[in-house]
Amino acid sequence: MVTNVATALIGIGDMWIVGQLGDAPTQGAVDIGARLFAVLFTVMNFLKTGTTGLVAQAGTRSGLPEQAAVLLRGLLVGLAIAALLLLAKPVLLPLFLDALGASGEVREAARIYADIRYWSAPAVMANFAAIGFLVGQRRMKTVLLVEVAYNLLNVGLGLWFVLGLDWGIAGIGWSSFIAEFAKLTALSVILLAGAGGRALLERTRTGGIARIRDLKPFLSVNRDLFLRTVVLMVALAALTRLSAERGAVVLAANGIIYQLFVFTALLLDGFENAAQVLNGERKGAKDRPGFTAYVRAILWRGMAAAVIVAVAFALFADPILASFAATDEVRVAAQELAPWLVAIPFAGLAGFVLDGVYVGASWTGRLLWTMMGAALVYAIALYLTWPLGSHGLWLSFCLFLVVRAILQVAFMPGLLRRDFAT
Repeated sequence: MVTNVATALIGIGDMWIVGQLGDAPTQGAVDIGARLFAVLFTVMNFLKTGTTGLVAQAGTRSGLPEQAAVLLRGLLVGLAIAALLLLAKPVLLPLFLDALGASGEVREAARIYADIRYWSAPAVMANFAAIGFLVGQRRMKTVLLVEVAYNLLNVGLGLWFVLGLDWGIAGIGWSSFIAEFAKLTALSVILLAGAGGRALLERTRTGGIARIRDLKPFLSVNRDLFLRTVVLMVALAALTRLSAERGAVVLAANGIIYQLFVFTALLLDGFENAAQVLNGERKGAKDRPGFTAYVRAILWRGMAAAVIVAVAFALFADPILASFAATDEVRVAAQELAPWLVAIPFAGLAGFVLDGVYVGASWTGRLLWTMMGAALVYAIALYLTWPLGSHGLWLSFCLFLVVRAILQVAFMPGLLRRDFAT
């Protein structure tokens, strides 16, 4: 949970730093840029989650050599994706800015930010695979130290570039770029140290990493996770596109709520990460009682955390939102939406945890279907609640989270019977 909070700081820190400039279009541009990279980069987060589940299963089934093979396959696939993204940059960047509804001053500021940060793609993809490997090995303290250092560096550089050197929104882009490659350097040193480094070097010498037969399970799991994440990112992008249609103030206000939603999701995703590892290990060991016991235990602890988060927002939402807002108009618009910050932890908790269960067990095909079903309900709700303004957007999004969890619960009994028949 603490590691994921550290991860959330990058978006929250960027939004806060730009808020100090007192310009709503620039703050809206950071939100546009953040969503753009949510589509371009975070959609590739399957490299982390897929690697985590497969590494956890390999740990109870085959040990360190097979875990090293999973990491190498993740790095191979990640760098191939990064190469394709960079080649497609002249087409993808303007396409996504159009899709997110950016125009005028907002579009120009978002373009400056995105044009710089885009080049961090190779580091981002490699970092996803490396972090997934460490999480799958339960090396969460190491991951925590890396993420905290990464975010402190990013925020520190952002403050220096934006407020000290007066680079404006370009400073946010450069701080993210530098921090991402620094993170890759630190992870490389960690992975190459000790027995893990020897296993990686030995597995590299023996070859076979890129054979289709060996890549197929990895690609199958990650294909489903990729498509599932695409659906999720489209759902999140809809919040930005529909907000942008209502003007810069509404866009900035919803952008602040969105960043606090990301904070909440990443905090509660600590339980998802736990489920990926613990349920992945039990799946590898074919231990159904242990598997179901972990599902129950993680859900109960997650609900307790959701209550704490909701109470904190109920008590402190207004001053928190005021500290982020670039103008009084943005502050008022954001504070009107504060009740949704209380509702989101309860709407999302079960889905977050069950995501981890499904990934750990490699039930990614069914996970994709649950996301698609929830997205269909979400699209209908957005249409019906359009007259409600921003409240309609967040009502629809909470419904999306709840429906996804309901579908995950519905599929689980059949999957347990299939995979733990003995």
